[in-house]
Amino acid sequence: MKQQWLLLIVILVLGGCDVQNRFLYFPNNDRPTAAMLASENMAFWRAAGQDYRGLISEGNEPAPSGTIVLFHGNGGTAFDRGFYLAPLANLGYRVILAEYPLYGGRPGKVGEKSFVADGLETLRLAHEDYKEPVYLLGESLGCGVAAAVARQTSVPLAGIILITPWDTLASVAKSIFPFLPVKLVLTDRYDSIENLRNFPRNISVVGAEYDEILPIRHARQLYEHLPEGRKRMWVIPNAGHNDWPYYADASLWKEMTDFVKN
Repeated sequence: MKQQWLLLIVILVLGGCDVQNRFLYFPNNDRPTAAMLASENMAFWRAAGQDYRGLISEGNEPAPSGTIVLFHGNGGTAFDRGFYLAPLANLGYRVILAEYPLYGGRPGKVGEKSFVADGLETLRLAHEDYKEPVYLLGESLGCGVAAAVARQTSVPLAGIILITPWDTLASVAKSIFPFLPVKLVLTDRYDSIENLRNFPRNISVVGAEYDEILPIRHARQLYEHLPEGRKRMWVIPNAGHNDWPYYADASLWKEMTDFVKN
């Protein structure tokens, strides 16, 4: 039995990046068509040749509340996150649905290093285009990206919203595979506790009560480690990891954005 365990550990360590990526990233490489974008009143943002950095509402109306750069979860594409646009636009925000490398027809490769580097450039360009205030919003995996970007950027951020976040990737992996040496396998860290330890502005944390993919204890653990006096947490009753938008009413959108804005 000991030999079998040792063999498993060796296989996991040698296959580290590949093993991790199969569990963590589910890229959809379909590029949105013009017809698809028109149907949702969206447009490519910062397109150059065949590449683009994200999606934005067509028309690009004034945004008195500022600009939100949004990093989505590990499945689907930015195009699938159109449900964010209306509630945030109603509150006066411009929303950039950032797209990851290898997702949505973009070139590149998956991984924390790639995603964070790309996110830093997206944030820089958003600030260049629209000035302050600029906010970050992360969803699931995107919370880890947003936290890492927030730690490394020189852009002055006005606040962060994290929806269904985790504390650290290692913590999540350990809860799923309690008997495996997951830290030896992980090549990505996404340590949001460390990345947000010294964040100087307000952070809104939103958890789903019945999150079946990232149990809410991970969101609570992150919240407990955030700087005191600059955090607030909401729990969406009856909601799961993917269906929480159906339970998020207008008052929740307003409360979580007002907290970071103020």
